[in-house]
Amino acid sequence: MDCGKRRRGCLMGPDAFRTAGLSDALSSLGHQVTDHGNVTPGPFTPRPHPKLVDLEECIAWTTALADASEAAMPDTLPIFMGGDHALAAGTVLGAMRHAARQNRPLFVLWLDAHSDFHTPDSTDSGNLHGTPLGYLTGRDGFDGFPALPAPLPHDQIMMLGLRSVDAAERAALENTAVETIDMRQIDEGGIATPLAAFLARAAAANALLHVSLDVDFLDPAIAPAVGTTVPGGATTREAHLVMEMLHDSGLMTSLDLVELNPFLDERGRTATLMVDLVASALGRRVFDRPTRAY
Repeated sequence: MDCGKRRRGCLMGPDAFRTAGLSDALSSLGHQVTDHGNVTPGPFTPRPHPKLVDLEECIAWTTALADASEAAMPDTLPIFMGGDHALAAGTVLGAMRHAARQNRPLFVLWLDAHSDFHTPDSTDSGNLHGTPLGYLTGRDGFDGFPALPAPLPHDQIMMLGLRSVDAAERAALENTAVETIDMRQIDEGGIATPLAAFLARAAAANALLHVSLDVDFLDPAIAPAVGTTVPGGATTREAHLVMEMLHDSGLMTSLDLVELNPFLDERGRTATLMVDLVASALGRRVFDRPTRAY
C-alpha cells in the first residue's frame, strides 16, 4: 500500500522484508511461518479531491486489509508488512472485528514519532497515513470508509515514542484518555516503566493486543529508510527492549510493520533492523542476536 501519502516507495516494503529474511528469522525460532502474499484492494474509481491524496484507493485498501486481518486473526499471529501507515486503518479494524466476536477488548500499542490522529478535515497535508487512529477512534469525516463495530476506546491506546504532533492533533488528544508518551518522558524516566504499566492493564482486561510499528519510531541514524524522519527517536537498545517486553507479556496478537521505504535505505540496514526487532518480539533473546556487518 503506497497511497496514504505523496512520496512513493513503501510499495516495495513487503519484498524488502522478505529479502531481509523475515520468514527465516521467525522459522529459526521454531515458528511455523506462512507468507500469504500481497493483499490487493478491490476495484475503485479515482476521483479528484481538493485536498486528500488517493482517497478512493485508501478506502479500497482499508476494506481489503480489514477483511484479510479479520480472516487471519482466529488461527495465527498475523504480521502485516507495509506499506504506509494508512494500512493500519484496515489491519486494526479487522482486529477490532475479531475482538468483538471474542467479546474481548482490543488494546493498541502505537510505536511512532507521530500520533496519526488527524481526520480528513484536520489534515493539512492531505496524506491519509496521518489519519488511521482518527478513523479507528470514531472521529468525524471518514465518509465512505468501512463502518466500525464500535470506536476504539481511547483508554486502550498507547502512543509510544512521540516527537512530532501537529497542533490540531495535540488539541484533539488533550481531551481524550489516549496515553501519549513522548521522547522527553522516555529520556527522563525510561521506556520500560510506561510500557509495563500499559501491558499490565491489557493483561488485567484479558485483551488482545495489536502493535503498530512505524519505522520512524526509530532514530533515523539507525533506520534511515522512511520518508518522515524525525531526529531523536528510539535507539536500537530501547526498541529491542520494547520488543522483548512484548514477548515476555505474551499479549501481542497482531503486528504492523509500516513506512519502510527501501528506496531510502542504506544496503538494507533498516529492513534488517526491523526483522531483528520482530524476532525479538517473537522470542529471540539477547544472547541469540546475530552480529551484523554492513
